[in-house]
Amino acid sequence: MSQSYAALNDILSLAGQGPASQEQVQITGSDRVLASNFLIGTAGAAVISATGLAAANLWELRTGRRQNVAIDVRRAAMAMRSDRFLYRDGKKMHAADPVSGIYQCRDGRWVQLHCNYPHHRARTLALLGAESTKAAVAAAVAKWDGLALETAVTEADSIAGMVRSPAEWAAHPQSAAIDGLPLFDITRIGDSAPEPFAAGARPLAGIRVVDVTRVIAGPMCGRTLAEHGADVMRISGPDLAFNEALVVDTGYGKYAAEIDIASDSGKEVMRRLVGNSDVFSQGYRPGTIAGRGFSPEVLAELRPGIVCLSLCAFSHAGPWRAKRGFDSIVQCCSGIVHEQSEGGDGTPQHLPAQVLDYVTGYLGAYGVMEALRRRAVDGGSYHVRVSLAQTAHWIKRLGRVGAAANARSLPDPSLDDVMDLTMETQSAFGTIRHLAPAVTLSETPSFWARPPVPLTTHQPVWPD
Repeated sequence: MSQSYAALNDILSLAGQGPASQEQVQITGSDRVLASNFLIGTAGAAVISATGLAAANLWELRTGRRQNVAIDVRRAAMAMRSDRFLYRDGKKMHAADPVSGIYQCRDGRWVQLHCNYPHHRARTLALLGAESTKAAVAAAVAKWDGLALETAVTEADSIAGMVRSPAEWAAHPQSAAIDGLPLFDITRIGDSAPEPFAAGARPLAGIRVVDVTRVIAGPMCGRTLAEHGADVMRISGPDLAFNEALVVDTGYGKYAAEIDIASDSGKEVMRRLVGNSDVFSQGYRPGTIAGRGFSPEVLAELRPGIVCLSLCAFSHAGPWRAKRGFDSIVQCCSGIVHEQSEGGDGTPQHLPAQVLDYVTGYLGAYGVMEALRRRAVDGGSYHVRVSLAQTAHWIKRLGRVGAAANARSLPDPSLDDVMDLTMETQSAFGTIRHLAPAVTLSETPSFWARPPVPLTTHQPVWPD
């Protein structure tokens, strides 16, 4: 059995399911596909095939017909860096702020600063007393010790992560907390009557998803559900910052509306929307959305049978449960960057893909579809939980391709290298060249029924 099948069966076993039939699920190819000794393609193939199998299971509930699922490891690896192959009218769309990056401190330690959103950049620059340039930030960081800077930036309500070795991370109390968690969990949080799937042309036809997420992981969950036929409404807020490139790349198949859930009127609009929905997906730190009145338990009372997804950076357990974080930050803290950099020139290197984001997003979609299956058969409301840090620990447990010193021996793929995996979409943003859906289902092809649209394009009500 290949590494990809073993990883897939690991996912299925956590959901209480038996091993995948290699007749029904075909996974071709193997790592190394990208310049890393981590099994990026393997992890991608496992989680994407899991979403395909979950969609196939729902289709079987609807129709009684079984279908096959296929994924190639190369295609899966490229799906883990979807944002890097995004072009508008022939020009690449960029998602990163130029100030973001890994900087060396005076004690020789390295710290990642995440400044992709204006308010985080402003807070970090104010703390450093630096102008918004790489050179100015590097000079300011060089006056700090690494751990002190990580702590100070965090306390300033901004985002930083010190590069730790795998041994340092293993000794950290947050690592111990994550080791006590499964890769994901699906918990029944309320009782309700079964909701069998009605006739429909696609696995998730008729399923309505409220997508209250940003950046990559959460929006990727919604995009994946839309890929199999769900109606997904991305909800933004009047004071929230969004990156246009990521809005485009994660926006296929979605409606887009705005609700101010800080206001009483906005809360009421959200309650009405959720009351007519099947899934509520949110990507805030633990306790944040509950503080607005939308905890999974409250939503299960409002809409019995709801499936809630909670996604965060460092999990719902441990001393860092409330710490802000993104893929690059978790890679630094968890020892991944340290290992990826071994044998190099001494400069820390991230993985050649934001694999924590993408795997976590696909895992969220898998968990949601499995919860919908349980709702159809047994009834009930469900809470699905995933995090970037739990994904990081799982990917580290998958093993390695070979020696770390050879990790960067492969060239970084460009758009020309993956043209066979792309498609064009006409949208309000322009002509978008992007990766096509990665998984193939034999009876219900994966596709997005709508192009990405700018935020606030629609009203926060479900169309007839």
